[in-house]
Amino acid sequence: MAVAQLQHRSLILFDLDGTLVDSAADLYRAMNLSLKELNLALVTEQQIRAWVGKGAAKLCETVLEYLFDEVNPHQLEQLLNTFVKVYAQELCVNTTVYSGVLAFLDYCQTQQISMACVTNKPERLAKGILDVLALSSYFEMVVGGDSLAERKPHPLPLLYCMQQQNTTASETLMIGDSSNDVEAARRAGIDCIVVSYGYNHGENIYDCQPQQVVDSLAELIEEDLVRRRA
Repeated sequence: MAVAQLQHRSLILFDLDGTLVDSAADLYRAMNLSLKELNLALVTEQQIRAWVGKGAAKLCETVLEYLFDEVNPHQLEQLLNTFVKVYAQELCVNTTVYSGVLAFLDYCQTQQISMACVTNKPERLAKGILDVLALSSYFEMVVGGDSLAERKPHPLPLLYCMQQQNTTASETLMIGDSSNDVEAARRAGIDCIVVSYGYNHGENIYDCQPQQVVDSLAELIEEDLVRRRA
């Protein structure tokens, strides 16, 4: 089913990690550097890919849970502070923009659709990545996991963007890669499309019954052009 209906949208909300950019290699790198600094055992990139998507604090918590079967609050604070410091120093060593993303962002711009980035990553780090990868100019707003009182899957970040951009639910579309994005969109009452290539906490994206799954955002351009020609 064609969910995008771009001609009716005035705002598109995008998740960041696993949707716009593949950042897992850098998250893995920063995590192991942090664990090494704290004399802790290391993790694999495959594990990090399964654990990302719920913010830096949750990632650190999951790592400690894996290593020790429990989470010591002091150790969590130590690892989180170290991880954010290490990661912020080099955000984009191996982080890349997924194929099809730039073409879709350009297309939305030509259609005069406003765009916002809504991520659970700390706002400062999200903005840093968008800057380095020259994506910042596409987005009217960047809302991070620490920008508001709640983060996805709570609908607040999505509702906040809609309020700031003065759009209704029917004029807004969410594009993400995980059950977090699907649930946040459902709770905000807006349509949601997910990509098949993202992280989704190691689960099958179809399990959360998304409205539509695409292999590339470029598919949505073709879909829209066909609809306009019809």
